[in-house]
Amino acid sequence: MAYCTTDEVDYILANPLTSATNPTTQTRRNLLVIGRVRDKNVVSDDVVRQYIQWAGEEIDSQLSQMYKMPVCPKVHFQTKLLSDLTEYNSYLVLEKACSLAKGDNIWIVSADGNEKEEHTIDEAVGNSVFSTLEPIEFPFAAGSRVLHVKFPDPIPWIAVRLTVSNLYDKYFAAQASPNVSDYGKHLRDQARIKLSEILNGKIILHGVERTGRVLYDPNIVAQYGLPDGPEPKRDIEKSD
Repeated sequence: MAYCTTDEVDYILANPLTSATNPTTQTRRNLLVIGRVRDKNVVSDDVVRQYIQWAGEEIDSQLSQMYKMPVCPKVHFQTKLLSDLTEYNSYLVLEKACSLAKGDNIWIVSADGNEKEEHTIDEAVGNSVFSTLEPIEFPFAAGSRVLHVKFPDPIPWIAVRLTVSNLYDKYFAAQASPNVSDYGKHLRDQARIKLSEILNGKIILHGVERTGRVLYDPNIVAQYGLPDGPEPKRDIEKSD
């Protein structure tokens, strides 16, 4: 399951797997982009997508004892348009401030429910004004619903760190001694701490169906751990 995107992976890659060279033309970019642009000659999009898939499988296997996996994107936030969308106004002006960021997915649904478009946020002009990557085709009127759709937190946060940590292990295996990346270990430990907090009940995945004896399922005896209860810890081992 792809719980994160290649862009999110690029955001937290450190310098050794990034480049200031254009992967297609081999021309030099501004040196300020070093550390921000993945070197696709070393790590291709196909490789990143495969590692994202494997990270999702690891998350699903770890959390399947507590939740029905895989999870699906859920509506995280809902508000309405404050002004009409017309050919002269292509910006989303929302009634309530929303913490949308570049790359977030939204649905715009007309008041009568007959029209719906899916878009990706391109730029946040303010707390309640946003632009989209693709032009909005339908002239949605003020009062139309705007839905922020995403995977439940912290699933994407965990997925991107597991993906990058495994990528670093792959590319540092033949380049360093010991053949492991400290940065990769740090990211993996961060991800496993969050997974352990979910398994121990400190973090609840909202909108995800649960399993276990708490629902009187006779085939599953695992109970949900409570933050301060006597339940045994279900910690996932961190890197040595």
